[in-house]
Amino acid sequence: MRLLLGVVVACLMLARPDGATAGEPSNSVRSVPGWEAVGRLSIAGRNMCTGALIAPNLVLTAAHCLYDQKSGRAVRPTSIKFEAGLNGRRAIASRTVTKVVVHPEYQFRPSGGSQIGHDIAVLRLDRPISSSQIQPFKMAAAPQKGDVVGVLSYTYFQANRPSLEQPCHVLARQGETLVMSCRVEFGASGAPVLAGIPGQAPRVVSVVSAKAAMGNRRVSIGTTLDKTVQMLIRRAS
Repeated sequence: MRLLLGVVVACLMLARPDGATAGEPSNSVRSVPGWEAVGRLSIAGRNMCTGALIAPNLVLTAAHCLYDQKSGRAVRPTSIKFEAGLNGRRAIASRTVTKVVVHPEYQFRPSGGSQIGHDIAVLRLDRPISSSQIQPFKMAAAPQKGDVVGVLSYTYFQANRPSLEQPCHVLARQGETLVMSCRVEFGASGAPVLAGIPGQAPRVVSVVSAKAAMGNRRVSIGTTLDKTVQMLIRRAS
């Protein structure tokens, strides 16, 4: 992929830092309508990623979060917990995952490698989250070069509280892969890339796959929501 030549990529899945509570959610996070639909994914009690509620019982995240990083084996769905709207010690809703559906063209590469391209999955929860508690995010078409976006995630520095990187821009796009100026940290794998719509809640347009560097510039890599996502949703429902 030409646009990724010279980009050094690092997976953002995080070995979970127990008890990490650094920082408070910024005012900008609270200003994002529906931010509570973003949650922390605790995976097998060891690792952490971020996910976004896209239906009462469905969560969108990165595919690489769902594999053991050393063995390459898929983790058991029931070992994954989604904590929506986690803010400090309390989540608005907590659910166990019962089914995982990964993009059919994604191939996990254990022990390193640039895990980009089709890095997306849909998770089914054991019980729906009521819309009276949390409104799921809607999705939208992939952004274009120059578009303004933002990333809402849980990270090493704020494992129990959401962090917002906004505004940032799409620097390049090729197929289902985006390069963005958003600066993200470990734990942000699977975080929603959000595009603002005046007068409406933001919509998910991509999922964070990795952080990277282009020379001395920090960037992030995202996977767009191609037509395959609707198939993943049908299979997970």
